Amino acid sequence: MTYQVRLLGPADQRLAWDLGSLAFGYHEQPMPEGWAADSPGRRTLGVFDPAGRLVAKAVDREQGQWFGGRVVPTSGVAGVATAPELRGRGLGRLVLTRLLRDARERGAVISTLFDTTPAPYRALGWEEVGALVYHTVPTRVLAEIRPDARITLRPATEADIPAVGEIYREVARAGTGMMERSGPAFGATPAQLLADYHGFTVAVDDTGTIVGYARWDRGPGYDASGKLTVDDLIGLTPEATRTLLAMLGGWASVAPTVLIRLGAADPVWSLLARGDAKPGSTQPWMLRVVDAPGAVAARGWSRHLTGEVDVELTDDVCPWHQGRHRLVLSGGTGRLEPGGAGTVRLTPRGLASWYAGAATPQQLRRSGFLTGGDTDTDELLRTATAGPAPTLHNYF
Repeated sequence: MTYQVRLLGPADQRLAWDLGSLAFGYHEQPMPEGWAADSPGRRTLGVFDPAGRLVAKAVDREQGQWFGGRVVPTSGVAGVATAPELRGRGLGRLVLTRLLRDARERGAVISTLFDTTPAPYRALGWEEVGALVYHTVPTRVLAEIRPDARITLRPATEADIPAVGEIYREVARAGTGMMERSGPAFGATPAQLLADYHGFTVAVDDTGTIVGYARWDRGPGYDASGKLTVDDLIGLTPEATRTLLAMLGGWASVAPTVLIRLGAADPVWSLLARGDAKPGSTQPWMLRVVDAPGAVAARGWSRHLTGEVDVELTDDVCPWHQGRHRLVLSGGTGRLEPGGAGTVRLTPRGLASWYAGAATPQQLRRSGFLTGGDTDTDELLRTATAGPAPTLHNYF
């Protein structure tokens, strides 16, 4: 059977809604007025059978993620769905292969996604590199934290949103994989950002500077089921972090549980015992390199690291960067030049894990993702992407 793969247009909205809502379990909800499969920063590709039936789809989100202190152009993949009668027939591979090609043409150099199951994405070169984790913390534990007298808390206003955005960006810039919250996929107005949460609290120091914030929702009930869900709690100073956590602790009598999104190295952990915080939900995320030379050039590298190593990439899904290259790092920049001896060989999943700093060369060897090279090439590759563990604070 011959299938057509194309971008969805205005006439395809109902088809996209029906397929997605069935796959993800919201089929009893009516399609919202004004909903569109294609919107600023989103391109939806569909697979159509000869009868014109939409049988598979996937969304390419135009976004950026921070690696090495720079924003890397990214294709965020979402809404992947296949008609139930045709699963396992290669339609997911068909639409995702086309999505990767189109994403590269528009300038994306890596792709990320949240997987419900890793196998089909691993077959196409994505690899799990991190997880978005909400931790469950007894509110009484936070109630033991004392606020700092030099920090004032108040509800955020629309005028505070630029400062809050810069606080997030400062943390994201120093991290690995954090989302850049600007661009077409992040077009919400300040009023909309405030309206998205029951609480949006800023921490102000004794000079009047906003040095932290928290975004939180108050769940229903005031008995044992009561809880707060905290998507962001970021303090630029220990005083701000402590005072924001103390505020959450003030809910102990009516919301005995806090569900808070934290990365592995978040400063909040300095005020919590690991045993007091249990993973409440874990959503793994995956990365794939779409354009290896572009990805190397886009991210930041240590300005103290100088060296080069010959690598050979194998990749039948993105064949445009397959072959031998020389990785050259110097003065905080990197480039992947064609040629070289192919000393180190990387699979697509190995390249993804290394690029994200999610695995060392030794770990990649044990997984079969890296072969060749020696202790010197291993040390250069390990040092090149060493840094904070890959972390995301946005689900898409």
